[in-house]
Amino acid sequence: MKLSGKVAIVTGAASGMGKAIAELFAAEGATVIVSDLRVEAAQTVVTSIEAKGGTAIAVAANVAKEEDVAQMIDTAVKEYGTVDILINNAGIMDNFVPAGDLTDELWERVFAINTTGVMRTTRKVLPIFTERKSGVIVNIASAGGLNGSRAGAAYTASKHAVVGFTKNVGFQYANLGIRCNAIAPGGVSTNIGTTITAPNPFGMERAMVGMGLNPRAGEPEEIAKVALFLASDDASFVNGTVVTADAGWTAY
Repeated sequence: MKLSGKVAIVTGAASGMGKAIAELFAAEGATVIVSDLRVEAAQTVVTSIEAKGGTAIAVAANVAKEEDVAQMIDTAVKEYGTVDILINNAGIMDNFVPAGDLTDELWERVFAINTTGVMRTTRKVLPIFTERKSGVIVNIASAGGLNGSRAGAAYTASKHAVVGFTKNVGFQYANLGIRCNAIAPGGVSTNIGTTITAPNPFGMERAMVGMGLNPRAGEPEEIAKVALFLASDDASFVNGTVVTADAGWTAY
């Protein structure tokens, strides 16, 4: 098994890509901290993992809150002694709101979850990783972090920031045995669409221009396999980069 003996934290793991990643990592031998705002749903994932012989615990955490991030990682260390892998998956959409209609409130909420949460979890695990001279971080970015109009202005900017942060961490900590990479999924069949409550007509119309180029939607399990590769020793020479998983959508 590729992750035997490893302790992995997965944020936003109650559904979608996070759930698929947690389940695959557990099947590959990792002990998984299934973190999510919805702890009951996270516990359902844990129960499924345990039923298949895996080891996992559910932790309620809002990655936009510093105290929740600290408690999540402290729980992993208290229960299992360390953290080996951090998967920053939690994220929200932004209703396709263009810059001209953007409010400070929406901008700050999207960045708090999509970007600041990634920074805080990373900041919290780095002392653990640097002390041991090993550790892996995988950030779920987006095709929207590579292109200009796959979403609204806030989401696009937040995911571009994740890409930059990933490259910075990957390079700066490379000599300490730490790897940090990102995945940029294209359209994937998850429930992140539930965070789109009142799409902005203008912003959505502009974003939809590129949808006709999309070969197909992906499944969460397909992204989980990319995350497994990046989290495992198979990717020992892969660092500070972004792996695009979108069936060729952004290749056009």
